[in-house]
Amino acid sequence: MTTATSHKLDVLARLIGTVHERRLASADSSYTAQLVAKGVPACAKKLGEEAVEVVIAAASGDRGAVVSETADLLYHLTVLLEAADVPVAEVMTELERREGTSGIVEKARRS
Repeated sequence: MTTATSHKLDVLARLIGTVHERRLASADSSYTAQLVAKGVPACAKKLGEEAVEVVIAAASGDRGAVVSETADLLYHLTVLLEAADVPVAEVMTELERREGTSGIVEKARRS
């Protein structure tokens, strides 16, 4: 991984920290707090909406929209994980466990 890529991943780490901090903020001052207060089902619905927007942007070949909508998707995924009390570190541990394993093998293990 290049230093530039590593630096860009710092942005994701800061987002995770910001969402964690703001989940308990006043809903009057924080969109994140508003989302978390609505509960996991509402956060999941919003994540699904954002995922569809990424799919539409990709299918239409709009690179700029893919970038923008993916940023929204990552934010809403982070909010959902917070609302569900699933630390991002647990997701990273799972990704690490799967690292180096063929997708075909991984899918077969789930059956």
